[in-house]
Amino acid sequence: MLNISNNPIDRDEILKDQSAYQDVMEKSASRRLVYLLLGLLILSIVILFLPWTQNIRARGKLTTLRPENREQNIHSMISGRVEKWYVSEGQLVNRGDTIVFISEMKSEYLDPQLIERSANQTDAKKASISTYTEKAAALLDQINALHRNQKLKLEQAENYYYQSRLKVESDSIDYQTAVINYDIALKQFDRQQKLYDQGLKSLTELEKRKQTLQETLYKKTSIENKWLSSKNEYINAKLNLNIVRNEFGEKIAKAKSDRLSALSSALEAESDYNKLSIQQSNYSKRSGFYYITAPQDGYVTKAIITGIGETVKEGESIFSFIPTNFDLAVEMYVRPIDLPLIQEGRKVQLQFDGWPALVFNGWPGMSFGTYTGRIFAYDKAASPNGKFRVLVAPDPDTAPWPKLLRLGSGTYGIALLKNVPVWYELWRNLNGFPPDFYVEEANPTKDKKGK
Repeated sequence: MLNISNNPIDRDEILKDQSAYQDVMEKSASRRLVYLLLGLLILSIVILFLPWTQNIRARGKLTTLRPENREQNIHSMISGRVEKWYVSEGQLVNRGDTIVFISEMKSEYLDPQLIERSANQTDAKKASISTYTEKAAALLDQINALHRNQKLKLEQAENYYYQSRLKVESDSIDYQTAVINYDIALKQFDRQQKLYDQGLKSLTELEKRKQTLQETLYKKTSIENKWLSSKNEYINAKLNLNIVRNEFGEKIAKAKSDRLSALSSALEAESDYNKLSIQQSNYSKRSGFYYITAPQDGYVTKAIITGIGETVKEGESIFSFIPTNFDLAVEMYVRPIDLPLIQEGRKVQLQFDGWPALVFNGWPGMSFGTYTGRIFAYDKAASPNGKFRVLVAPDPDTAPWPKLLRLGSGTYGIALLKNVPVWYELWRNLNGFPPDFYVEEANPTKDKKGK
């Protein structure tokens, strides 16, 4: 009432017929209201001193512990054309079962006898390796034979050379003897000539000395000619020795060159053989990529390339696949401020989508329908969303998780920390402080007993 008018209003007179007003104005009703408010106040104070379990709450989803058990996309190893599907989406397949057939699309692999012809080329190249190897072995035998013949020829030429040198020396001695005899005969003829001029010797004796002089001159000339011939033979023997050495050296060098060429050709053929073998192996491996099989037991969840006749590129996904056997885990993300409180082995209460639960964050004993897990691992680097990923595995000491859980389902996780009063938790949240962290100490009484 604004009390604008000067006329007084009797409120009790106006509201005397209203039962609610009368109930409120009664003293007993007012007293009950005060008691009620006082009781609520006391209850609130008591609640403030009740224990509260600090916790870290995070949303997440179901995944697997091991990477190979998660949903995966199966890719095509080659470019090709989808020809036939052998399964349908959602079908259970065993490891090695054929799922889809892809035909060849590249022109260099279209030959239906490509592997056989490649094998023929490989065999031919392998035969050429044997041929070059045998040729190299034959040339090695030829080189050894040339070395043996060279040794014999050199011994023969050296013997002839030594004989020629000895003959030259012998003829040289004979020539020196002939020269001496000729000088003696010449001196005797001169003395006979003087004696003849003095009339002491006859003409017959002079002619005999002259004849002896002519014979020694002839003999000297003959021996000199023989000596010169021996010198020529000696020079020829020396030249023949060099010829034998050069001739066999040239033949051996040529045989060695041919052998090295054969070995080089053999190595080149072996290199080509290896290339052809690799190519043949690649062809055989590629033919095995036409049929895409299941990598392990699981379900074909979704076909990405669906139609018959569609082309698929190398490395492109064809369908997604989920294994049948896997170890469930919860993948949830925590704030960076809560990461120092995360420890491997710490318990986490989990609520799964589709499994109703009555959850009290700070009073885990009053929560129903939740399941217990333990922190298995956590990332050492932040995810793109700015939070840190934490993997939670089932706790073997508690009730098992539901069997009907499926990968990708949502979860709500509560990591339990320290027990504090409710008033402290309210004060901490109002001030933005992080939860308290503690490490459970070993029981000293137990340690003493153990000692």
